[in-house]
Amino acid sequence: MSPFFRAPRSSQDSARRSRLPLATWPSAARLLVLVVALMALSMLICAKFDRAGAHSVARATASPGTRCGPSHPAPDAPNGRVAAPAPDPDLYCIDLLPFPVTELDSAAGVARLAPPSSPFGIAVTPDGTHRYTVTVEVTGLPEPAALGPYRTWVAWATTPTLSPMIRLGAVAAGRPARGEVAFDKFLVIVSAEHSDTVTDRRGRIALRGMSASNRLLPVDDPVTLLGAAYPDADDHSGHAGDAPAPDAHAGHPVLAGGALTPIGSVSDWPMHPMDDRLFMPPGMMSLRPTVAPYLPRAGHGAPVAAARPGRSIRLTDGDTLRLEAGLVRRSIRGRMVTMLGYNGQYPGPLLDVHEGASIVVEFVNRLDQPSAVHWHGIRLDNRFDGVPHVTQEPVAPGDSFRYVVRFPDPGIYWYHPHQREDVQQALGLYGNIMVTSRDTSWLGPAHREEVLILDDLLLGDAGLVPFGAEAATHAVMGRFGNVMLVNGSPDLTLSARHGEVVRFFLTNAASTRTFNLSIPGARIKLLASDVGRYEREVWVESVVIAPAERYVVDAMFERTGTTALVNRVRAIDHMAGAFLARSDTLARITVSRERPVRDLAASFRRLREHPDVTREIERFRRHFGRPVDHELVLTMETRDLPFPVRAMMRDDSAYFHPVEWDNTMPMMNWVGTTREIDWILEERATGRRNMDVSWRFRVGDVVRLRLVNARAALHAMQHPIHIHGQRFLILARDGVPSENLVWKDTVLLPVGHSADLLVEMSNPGRWMLHCHIAEHMEAGMMMVFTVEP
Repeated sequence: MSPFFRAPRSSQDSARRSRLPLATWPSAARLLVLVVALMALSMLICAKFDRAGAHSVARATASPGTRCGPSHPAPDAPNGRVAAPAPDPDLYCIDLLPFPVTELDSAAGVARLAPPSSPFGIAVTPDGTHRYTVTVEVTGLPEPAALGPYRTWVAWATTPTLSPMIRLGAVAAGRPARGEVAFDKFLVIVSAEHSDTVTDRRGRIALRGMSASNRLLPVDDPVTLLGAAYPDADDHSGHAGDAPAPDAHAGHPVLAGGALTPIGSVSDWPMHPMDDRLFMPPGMMSLRPTVAPYLPRAGHGAPVAAARPGRSIRLTDGDTLRLEAGLVRRSIRGRMVTMLGYNGQYPGPLLDVHEGASIVVEFVNRLDQPSAVHWHGIRLDNRFDGVPHVTQEPVAPGDSFRYVVRFPDPGIYWYHPHQREDVQQALGLYGNIMVTSRDTSWLGPAHREEVLILDDLLLGDAGLVPFGAEAATHAVMGRFGNVMLVNGSPDLTLSARHGEVVRFFLTNAASTRTFNLSIPGARIKLLASDVGRYEREVWVESVVIAPAERYVVDAMFERTGTTALVNRVRAIDHMAGAFLARSDTLARITVSRERPVRDLAASFRRLREHPDVTREIERFRRHFGRPVDHELVLTMETRDLPFPVRAMMRDDSAYFHPVEWDNTMPMMNWVGTTREIDWILEERATGRRNMDVSWRFRVGDVVRLRLVNARAALHAMQHPIHIHGQRFLILARDGVPSENLVWKDTVLLPVGHSADLLVEMSNPGRWMLHCHIAEHMEAGMMMVFTVEP
C-alpha cells in the first residue's frame, strides 16, 4: 500500500477487529456499554456547547457595559431600512471579562474581529493563517492607578502560550484600540501599564477573553467509545445494505441530477483514503454511503484512447468548433484511470477568441450519461447557457447540440457541464476561454502569459475513488481531492528568466477546494478578476481563489534558481482540536540567469489605475445607497444521518473556520449524500427555499442582493455563489464598503459573513444562481430567476 494513500485504522477488517472483544460480550453488557457511551456523549456535547456558549453566559451575567451584540441585522432609524449584519458575533466577537472580578466588577469590553481589506473576501497570510483586524472597546474601567503605579490601559493580542504579545494600542472608554493579528488561537487582554507607548506587557491584567477558535479541543473518549460500540454497518439498512428507494429524497430540488450506472452495490464501496495525520473512531470507519459506487468505463470492453494535453485553438468570428465529450485514459501517480475529456484532451482545449466575436460550437456527447456545456461567466444568449431542464434539455448519449456563443467581455472564462457536475467536471470535463480585448493595453505590458486551470483529484490505492451512482456523495463539505492538478498535470514544470514578468490567468475548476496561492521569491500584482479589471492594481502576498473564480496576476521573478507555485493553508483537525499546516507544490518553476531582452521592471512596479473602469462603474453609483431588494440566507439541514456522523457534526459545530481549506473529516463528509443533506438558499422575506424562490426582473434593472452565510448551520462552511448570465459588483462585506471594485460573476462568502452585491440585469432569460461547490449544488443549493426583455 502506498504511504501517500495510506488509510490509517481504516480497513473494514481492522475496524471489525477493533470491535471484536465488544462483539463477544453478552447483549445486555453491550447494551449497557452503549447506554453509558450515549450518556457520556450527551454530557460531552453539553459540556462542549457550554464551552461554545461561554461568551453568551458571560453576556448574561457580566455587569452592564460593552458586549457582543446579536448576529441578526437591526433596523436603521429613522427610515426602517435594514442595516448590514456584522460578522457573526459568536465567531468574530470576544467578550472581555474583568480579571480579577472582585476589583473590576463594573468593567467590560469587547474585541470585534473583521478581515482586513482584501480583494478576495477573506484575508490570510501566505501560509494560510487567517488575518483579523481586532477592534477593542472598553467601558467601566477605573483609573489605572487604582491597580497600582499605572497611567494607562493597553490592549494586546497573544497566543494561549502568551507569546508573542502583539500590541493593539492604548484603549479607554470612547477610544478603541485597533490592530491586526494572524493567529490560529489567540487571547485578547487589556492591562494597566506605566505608559501608552510600552511595547511589551508588564502591568496587571484587567480584562481578558478568548477567540472562538479556542473552543477547539481534543475529542474526549466517549466519542471514541461510542464509535467503537457502534454496531456493524452491515447490520443497518441504508448504511451498508441495500440502497433506499429511489424516492428517498423526494421533493429535493435537483435540476441537473440523474442516476448513473453503478459498478456494484452499496456494500461494494472501497475504503475512503485519509491523511496519515487524522484519526476517525472505528464506528465511523465502518460506515458507507447510502448509494452505490460509480466509475466510468468503456462499454463492451472497447479500448479508451490516452488523453492528450489540452491545446490552444484560435477561433475568429463565425468559426465553428466541434467539441466532443468522451472517455480518456490517464496515468496519474502510477495509477491507470479512466476519466473524461473534451476532444480527447485533459483539460479541454483552450479557446482563444477576440472580444465581440461569436462562434458556433457543435457539441457531441460520447458519454454513457446525459450532458451539456455551460459557458461560465459569458454573458451570452440564454438559450445557449447550457443548464439542463432550464435553458435546454440534457444532451443524451450519442446526441448533439449546437451552441452559439458570443463574447462581449474580455478576460479569462471557462466551460464545464451542469449535468451531474460532481462527476463530469471532477473527471475532467472543463476548459478555459481566453477573450482578448480590443484594447491592446488592456492589462499593460508583460513578457509572456501562462493560462493555469487548477483542480484536485481523489485517488485511493486502487485508483479513482468512486462517485455516488444514484446521488452525490461528499455532500457535507464537497469532494476534496488528494492529488493537485494544474492544467491536468500533477507535476507541472514551468520556466522563467531572471527579471521576467509573467502574466498568470488563474481558474479554479475544483469541486470544492479553495486555494491560497503564492510564489516564494516572486512579487505578485493583482490585475483583474472574473469579468474585468479592478479599478486599481494592488500588490498581494497570495491569491485566494474559490471554485469557479478567476484572477489575473503578474509575477516578477527577481531571484534565480528553483521556486514553485504553492498552495499553503491551515486546516482544522476537529478530533485533535488542532490546526494542520498543509503545503502543496502545484508547479515547479526554474528561473534561469538569462534576462529578457526588454526590461519591464519599472512598469511592473507601477500600480496602474483604470479611469475607464471607474467611469463605467460610475453609472451605477446612484444605486450604491439603495435598500436591499432581496436577501438570501445560506444554511443546511440534514435527515437520517447515522448517529456517529450527526454526533460528530454537532461536536464540530462549536467552531467553524471562515474557510474549510481541506477535508479533515473524510468519513463524515463521504457518507453524507444528497439524500441526507440539504444545502439551502432561503429568502429571508418569504421563507421560500431554493427552487421555490421566485424573482422576476426586467432588462436594465439594477438589483441589490444581500447574501448571509449563517453560522448556525450544523456544518457551516464557505460558499462560492455564482450568478449566470449577468455581472455584479461586490458593494460591501459585512456593511463595510469595498475599496476597489471589479465586475464579478462568483463571490466567495466565508462562514458567518455577509456580502452586498449590485447585479446588473443585462440579459433576458431564465438564469441560475447557485453555490459552485458541486456537491452543494447537487444537494439543492440553487435557484432560478427570470429577466424579462
